[in-house]
Amino acid sequence: MMRLRTLLIAVTVALSSSASAQTVPLVADLSNHLVAITTGFTGTDVLLFGATDGPGDVVIVVKGPAEDVTVRRKERFGPIWANNDEVKLRDVPAFYRVASNRDPEEFTSERIRQRYQIGLDNLRLTFGDPQLEADTRGEYRDAVIRLNESRDHYSREVKRVSLLANRLFRTQLHFPANVPTGTYFVEIYLFRNGDVASAEIVPLSISKIGVGAEIYDFAHNLAPLYGLLAIALAVLAGWGAEAAFRRT
Repeated sequence: MMRLRTLLIAVTVALSSSASAQTVPLVADLSNHLVAITTGFTGTDVLLFGATDGPGDVVIVVKGPAEDVTVRRKERFGPIWANNDEVKLRDVPAFYRVASNRDPEEFTSERIRQRYQIGLDNLRLTFGDPQLEADTRGEYRDAVIRLNESRDHYSREVKRVSLLANRLFRTQLHFPANVPTGTYFVEIYLFRNGDVASAEIVPLSISKIGVGAEIYDFAHNLAPLYGLLAIALAVLAGWGAEAAFRRT
């Protein structure tokens, strides 16, 4: 029922905008602009829907909150492994997904895909040290991408966008249970003749609520005190277990 309702809304938007289609060739929205993470959160899907003023290809790029990242290279020193070199990157998206009605390589050039950062190979990462050699940049860039792929925060898969009657489109955006919190930007592009004819950006907020949010804020804002309390609770739990087994 909810999906049907959102599609009806999209149809209404398309019809109401037909008079001004020449100036507004693309409209899009999300079924929910806030994803609330509670203690029982196991991931969720958010419906993105919209309409165009005619035929074209639709590409959607989802980028998570930007963060500074430090990547360290481990090297072996005798029998142990230890961190050696490190490289800092700025404003790295914590989450990245792409969706399209067909493979973007079929209807647009590599230059255009690089400009709009469509696909992981075209994701731009900014290094803190501009003097780094190209080979070193490539190694650390690949490391950041591999790490985020292992966390299911990045994906090379192009999610399917469904087109209806060449005017309406929709897709489900999936966010896993370990999705980073923060402000996301969903970029929607309408392609015609190999180039972007129109674009829109829709914000999405993912945040923790309830007891989990309070514990998260406490752990990050008062980390030393949180650590002491965690140690105290562990000691008490150990003491309680020992006392219980002693009685038995």
